[in-house]
Amino acid sequence: MSTPGGSDSFYGSIPVFRGFASLMDPALYSPLPDDWSIGVADIVESTRAIAEARYKAVNMAGAAVISAVTNALDGREFPFVFGGDGASFAVSPDDLGRAREALAATASWVRDDLNLAMRVALVPVAAVRAQGLDVRVARFGPSPNLSYAMFSGGGLGWADAAMKRGEFAIEVAPSGTQPDLTGLSCRFEEIPSARGLILSVLVAPARNADASAFRKVIEDIVALVERSPDAGRPVPPGGPPLRWPPAGVDYEARAQRGGSLLRRRAGVLAHTLFAYLIMRTGISVGGFVPKTYVQQVVENSDFRKYDDGLRMILDCTPELERALTQRLRQAASAGTVRYGLHRQDAAMMTCFTPSALRSDHVHFIDGARGGYASAATALKAMPA
Repeated sequence: MSTPGGSDSFYGSIPVFRGFASLMDPALYSPLPDDWSIGVADIVESTRAIAEARYKAVNMAGAAVISAVTNALDGREFPFVFGGDGASFAVSPDDLGRAREALAATASWVRDDLNLAMRVALVPVAAVRAQGLDVRVARFGPSPNLSYAMFSGGGLGWADAAMKRGEFAIEVAPSGTQPDLTGLSCRFEEIPSARGLILSVLVAPARNADASAFRKVIEDIVALVERSPDAGRPVPPGGPPLRWPPAGVDYEARAQRGGSLLRRRAGVLAHTLFAYLIMRTGISVGGFVPKTYVQQVVENSDFRKYDDGLRMILDCTPELERALTQRLRQAASAGTVRYGLHRQDAAMMTCFTPSALRSDHVHFIDGARGGYASAATALKAMPA
């Protein structure tokens, strides 16, 4: 994903920070320009879809937003965050029209091919600041290969709430409209916990919470996790399990363009068989080195992030879970945070790989039995 030039060079000019423990440092965050817009999308009634065990479809829909907008912008870098059952991002005025078309087309595809309803909206940054809030963005580099965005200021949360109230809505494109989802896939199998359980964590500030107290809680939580093996990363060093045929064949076929679904499915099966054989044998082909790619998959997994609140998918021991729960309960009792936790036995990965020969492919991590959406339900049940 190349750095944009011209009028939308703002994001590419933000320095990348590497240590996740410093994510609450306000100096890392830069205010979005006033003429930018925030894109938000989420699945309507995702809780019901998850209760029907449609986790992979929900995650595929959320990742499709990022894939469609990235491809619409010709691969230029822009700030985004994957939320499990949706996504948020920001675009310059030069890219607003293409982002709008990509969102409308993605919502149509999600409805037609995944049988899910997706809300989509574009909110002007100026509308956020009119509420006394802000949208500030930082760039976190989980590896030397890529960076992704962190958001602060409260504006992203407000934009999401406005979308759910029906404000700033984008009309869904006509049935049959197909976004460009090149690079979107879900070929890896579920990733079982190696340390005890996979824990989905959401931590947001309570209403009127003291900013310094909230920062302290987040820093304490991150410090607890940083001391755990591999900082709780749910993706093992050897990469996620890979089998053939992959469980996500149908979803990947639906994301393809052209021809009947049967023909697209056959094409995906053939392509994934070839990829599976290369990965299993470890043979380099045309510049593709399987061992290097797997290492990048592990390093590029977005299992922790910040978007007006902390999000993490952790492979953790029962001892770490107890320590996190105790600290969060204390903070909630003090009126500092609202939080949601969801326990499951595995994580899942949805991939966006525009080119397997480049190192900046990104891999979206969620819990495999409800994940972020179930943690959000628990958070919403807490007193405001």
